[in-house]
Amino acid sequence: MSRPPSNHRLTVISHSDLPPTIPDVKTLDDLLSEPTDELVQSITGVDGDIIILGVGGKIGPSIARMAKRASDAAGVDRRVIGVARFSDKKTQAYLTDHGIETIRADLFDPQQLGSLPEAPNVIFMVGRKFGTTGSEPFMWAINASLPALVCERFPDSRILAFSTLCVYPFVSPETGGSTEADPAAPVGEYAMSTLARERVFEHHCNVSTTPTSLIRLTYSVEMRYGVLIDIARWVWRGEPIDLSVGYVNVLWQADANAMILRSIEHATVPARIFNVAGSGVLSVKKLAEKFGERMKRQVVFSGDPGPDALLINGDAARDVLGQPRVVTDQLVEWTADWVMNAREYNRKPTRFEVRDGKF
Repeated sequence: MSRPPSNHRLTVISHSDLPPTIPDVKTLDDLLSEPTDELVQSITGVDGDIIILGVGGKIGPSIARMAKRASDAAGVDRRVIGVARFSDKKTQAYLTDHGIETIRADLFDPQQLGSLPEAPNVIFMVGRKFGTTGSEPFMWAINASLPALVCERFPDSRILAFSTLCVYPFVSPETGGSTEADPAAPVGEYAMSTLARERVFEHHCNVSTTPTSLIRLTYSVEMRYGVLIDIARWVWRGEPIDLSVGYVNVLWQADANAMILRSIEHATVPARIFNVAGSGVLSVKKLAEKFGERMKRQVVFSGDPGPDALLINGDAARDVLGQPRVVTDQLVEWTADWVMNAREYNRKPTRFEVRDGKF
């Protein structure tokens, strides 16, 4: 593996380089995949290729491209391989255009799973959440059965597996959110199946001594998806803001990507859990009011803020994986401008306001 020379200059975005607005999808995609200084340094210590299973989702393309850009900036020659069904051929073309090798595969097919190339580093992003009411058996198969097959296929690799803040119980905002030391208490079958995913990875980590990191991710946001775009669209269209869940924690997707990729080198036996989250608890009511002020719209609310919410404390993870670069006020400004200019939206609400775990 090649290493960057000692005078190698790392090119990354600093706070002062952030644009006042994000004018188009290309600029957005470039921002979402821009590695941090710390990630570029970190990735030099990660040996071998990276294979990303389930790369075709909302987060996968930016994670893959950031891994590739960080490796290139560090002077590391490695393959970044993205695996998915690729029902959307545009996603596959996008990845290929940016230097990521792609493989179309059904991971439940033993032959297709077995034919995947060996890779010392596996990122598992496959999951099922929305639209699962009425198809719970399939959700459990995706979230809890498939991980076992993947662990058996890659027993000698380091594994980074995605999880969710939903494995925790609802907590009061005064607590600052659940920490990694707090017990899991998932609400609803989706959250239960995701905790089952974690347990499967933990079991195989212990049995096969497979270094593993588990990412309990908060509500990550970008301009086409996330809690902030949900709230901003409600405000812009004059729809009531449901305060059933009155508090959230959000994190700019690029910051989440960098932190997640840095966790590869911190994979351990037994598995290490990271709460990847922004700093602080945010009031949904105050966020809506900020959007109303920026958009010059009157904000309408429905109900009163609930006493608790799904909140995680990411202090411990940020100490290891780095601090966010983009603050909430900047995210509000970007999101408001994006909505007011009717730019691209993926039409998949987060449903963060749901309290019964049925998504």
